[in-house]
Amino acid sequence: MSQNFASRLTRTPIAHDPDPAADIAGVFADLGPDLRGLLAGTAGSSPYLYGLMQREGEWLREALAGAPEAAILDVHRAPLPQGAEALGQHLRQAKRRVALLTALADLGGVWNLQQVTGALTELADWAVQSAIVQLVGDEIGRGNLPGQRPEDALQGAGMVALAMGKMGAGELNYSSDIDLICLFDETRYGPEAGEARASLVKVTRRMAAMLSDVTAGGYVFRTDLRLRPDASVTPVCLSMAAAENYYEAEGRTWERAAYIKARVCAGDMVAGQAFLKRLSPFVWRKHLDFAAIQDAHDMRLRIRDHRGLHGPITVAGHNMKLGAGGIREIEFFTQTRQLIAGGRDTDLRDPTTVGGLAALASKGWIPGDVAGELTEHYRDFREVEHRLQMVGDLQTHTMPESPDAVARIAHLSGASDVAAWVSTLRDKLVQTDRLTEGFFSPGATEAAPELPERVEAMVKGWSSYPCLRSDRAQAIFRRLKPTLLRRLLEAANPDEALASFDGFLAGLPTGVQVFSLFEANPQLVDLIVDIAATAPVLARHLSRNAGVLDAVIGGSFFADWPGVAALRDDLGRAMDKAGDYEGALRAARVAMREWHFRIGVHHLRGLIDAFEAGTQYAQLAEAVVQAVWPRVVAELARRHGPPPGNGAVVVGMGSLGAGRLNAGSDLDLLVIYDADGVEESSGAKPLATRPYFARLTQALVTALTAPMTGGRLYEVDMRLRPSGRQGPVATSIQSFESYQMTEAWTWEHLALTRARVLAGPGDLSARVEAVRRAVLVGKSGGETLRADVADMRRRLAEAKPPEGPLDAKRGPGRMMDVELVAQLGALIAGSGARTVDLQLAAGQKAGVLAADQVAALRRAYGLCWQVQAGLRLLDAAADLGEGAQGFLARTTGQTDVAGLVRAMEEASEKAALVVQEVLG
Repeated sequence: MSQNFASRLTRTPIAHDPDPAADIAGVFADLGPDLRGLLAGTAGSSPYLYGLMQREGEWLREALAGAPEAAILDVHRAPLPQGAEALGQHLRQAKRRVALLTALADLGGVWNLQQVTGALTELADWAVQSAIVQLVGDEIGRGNLPGQRPEDALQGAGMVALAMGKMGAGELNYSSDIDLICLFDETRYGPEAGEARASLVKVTRRMAAMLSDVTAGGYVFRTDLRLRPDASVTPVCLSMAAAENYYEAEGRTWERAAYIKARVCAGDMVAGQAFLKRLSPFVWRKHLDFAAIQDAHDMRLRIRDHRGLHGPITVAGHNMKLGAGGIREIEFFTQTRQLIAGGRDTDLRDPTTVGGLAALASKGWIPGDVAGELTEHYRDFREVEHRLQMVGDLQTHTMPESPDAVARIAHLSGASDVAAWVSTLRDKLVQTDRLTEGFFSPGATEAAPELPERVEAMVKGWSSYPCLRSDRAQAIFRRLKPTLLRRLLEAANPDEALASFDGFLAGLPTGVQVFSLFEANPQLVDLIVDIAATAPVLARHLSRNAGVLDAVIGGSFFADWPGVAALRDDLGRAMDKAGDYEGALRAARVAMREWHFRIGVHHLRGLIDAFEAGTQYAQLAEAVVQAVWPRVVAELARRHGPPPGNGAVVVGMGSLGAGRLNAGSDLDLLVIYDADGVEESSGAKPLATRPYFARLTQALVTALTAPMTGGRLYEVDMRLRPSGRQGPVATSIQSFESYQMTEAWTWEHLALTRARVLAGPGDLSARVEAVRRAVLVGKSGGETLRADVADMRRRLAEAKPPEGPLDAKRGPGRMMDVELVAQLGALIAGSGARTVDLQLAAGQKAGVLAADQVAALRRAYGLCWQVQAGLRLLDAAADLGEGAQGFLARTTGQTDVAGLVRAMEEASEKAALVVQEVLG
């Protein structure tokens, strides 16, 4: 960076007109041949830069002797004159010098595109800030800004200039307008905000004139203030509150896209940043926003219609910015995908086009080769755009029509073979058009299939559903309908699939976003049809929770299962971003629902089996408890101080402790604490130890079970605590140990075989596990264990008889039976094993079970688990449709449900004999 200008030259423009080139070569004859060639070639192709060299020659000679960065820095650091008129002249001189040196650094290859646009943007920032400080200071001096002191001018006295578009992204082109939105912080002025606004409106107008007006010294930047809210009726500077109200009520997709690049460039930086943060939910939608594609496509077509830019791509007369395959196509392509997914992934919110393409590629939203090709073309097109503007300092993006004028641009670009340069440029425009057009333009709609009369009547009724009441939703759905109907009619039972899809549509409150999602991601059509054909209840659930479909296309939906730690961290990050406690709980519900949906989809489509699904549901629940628990503890500690003594742990019981849940499982939990002799908490509102931990437990249950906008996390059952419903909701470790050793019934010891600490301090977790092991060993030799379990089995059978042949849980030789025997074996063995498989192995090792008995129990339990997991996923127990029956048969390795029932009966009969033999 410290090298001088000449040593960094990599290319030279070709003089199109020999006379100005010769003139400049003579003026700068004292410079080396490389610099002299750059200046002559530039002057010979750009009348504008030729004029600047004549006017700023003395300064230029000195600037070229060193590094261009140092010369630009000196321009910004030069003392500013006092007074608006003198400042305007100073800014114009600065613009001439920076424009000249930047152009030469660009044409000579000394700077890359980012450095060129960065230098132009820094100049614009500096000019806007300088103007605001001067003009706001003038208003303060006149007493027109209530309560403001002279030093407040440095922060604009609450006025903020937001840089939009290319200025906001640091990507200004060579002869660019600057797009500004000027606001002020009305809270700074209170009741006198109206008076302040009138004064700051004057400041804004004078600033625009100072920068835009053409004088003998030229101009600084043409300034456009029309991107502000409702520009036809609002003042040029309005309050932040008014702007926020507008965006909340009326903001459109193009305004959201504009704010991707918004940046505070001058004035009150703190107030400006706070405004942009408050506006973030408007810009970045919570759910994937595929409706933005249609908005962007419509905008592209309106621009082309307005400018008359339709037709084949030819270089002569082509608009490099707005024409087909041009700069705007790449920007729209990038910004629209950022709008789609940036609400969920902050890594995608890069304001620059090149940075946005790279981020989208890294997250799998676009292929890496597409991002690379569009990036290369974008840089090439921007350089051509700069050369168009360098010729006469005009804000133009259109290639000239005449061959001679086209040759001038090629020569300014350093190309001697004009025909080859034109051909290459056209090829790049055509390729860009090909890459982007397919993304924006809806594909051809297939012909609608012929429908039976009954189906035709159903389809006609769809137009009355809430999701299809808007014209826009109907337009998108018309394109989707043929494909949807064809796929539904191809289902194993079309009537079932159509009826289920009808239920999905009927429950869908709005359609634009979901239909846009389907149109942009055809794989989701296959998924929704599969769900409709297999699990009607799940389809209706989806219609009320369509946001979970976002996860399917989020990039990692089909990646490997992450495990508990990664899940916990993912949930934690989502909760942290939410801010307050309730927001964190809502965020946890959204994240949990997406992961839960992913497990169900993977199971439904055969990507995982019922056993893997069971493990994943359990790990998700464990991760949720681990993410929620410390936040529950912190929330109570905020009011009543941290947990007394050594704190508390959350213990999972039942299936959760054993690490295998199904899609509809609730959570069996215990809370065990160790006050370590401390009688009360130490907060501002201290609580005695027992009430403290009781409240902590109740807070955990509420956090998990409270119905919020995202639903519940889980239902929670705490009846496995000591003394059941009559016992305290939280138990001290001393009481827990004493109760288990002296009062607990055999069924409670059986339940303890599956207990597992999920969350809480490590030392206390280890103590609880040690107590569990000690109890199991201590109670392993009970003389009445088998008789107690046999009695339990009899009472359970009387209280909960099986409900039909597919009841996998209840009945002789089914899941509850096998679990009782497995837990008995683990207890007699004094084993810490928690899963059915390991408990049966422990029972075999202890002599409770023979090898053939273990095999029979495992076979019955495995088959029953697959059925139970499938039924809970489908949320059905009877009246299974053909799709659901097919899924159950497929997932259990049977040909049909009748064969499955026979297999269950055979396996459970053998298992029941084993249970009877073990229990006597």
